[in-house]
Amino acid sequence: MRSLIQAYKKSDPSAQSSIEILLLYPGIKALAIYRMAHFLFELKVPFFPRALAEFSRWLTGIEIHSGAKIGRNFMIDHGMGVVIGETAQIGDDVILYHGVTLGGVSLVPGKRHPTIGNRVVIGAGAKVLGNITIGDDSRIGANSVVVESVPPNSTIVGLYGKAQKRVTPVHDIQTDYVI
Repeated sequence: MRSLIQAYKKSDPSAQSSIEILLLYPGIKALAIYRMAHFLFELKVPFFPRALAEFSRWLTGIEIHSGAKIGRNFMIDHGMGVVIGETAQIGDDVILYHGVTLGGVSLVPGKRHPTIGNRVVIGAGAKVLGNITIGDDSRIGANSVVVESVPPNSTIVGLYGKAQKRVTPVHDIQTDYVI
């Protein structure tokens, strides 16, 4: 939790204190509840993981299925309207903005949600759909729709997003989306 708070402080210039982040940031609350729900999901406890996820959605406006796999220092900035599906996998040091969907496009059981690499930033309103992979150090621009796998170090923009250019790793977070 300490490293996550540090990640918020580093990436959010408006973050004033650790206590503010813990108490007032919906992303950190949703992630804490998800961790409990995921633990129960892994134990195959019925009902309660989904009930916790529903409570989190009601409390924060962020819906994370208890079956999703999420790495370290995962940040949801603002958060309202974020949806993360059951078979989604998210790497370390990933940032999602409000309105992002990591959704499925199939009703067939099995892996049907995206795999997000490490150090990926996904802009507000973006939709990443299907069993695809977003490579490490990539950025997905706001409101992009991504339905095909993305190589590492890519910037994706637009409806049915296409790679536009290579970028430096996301540790140098800037607002250089091409729109």
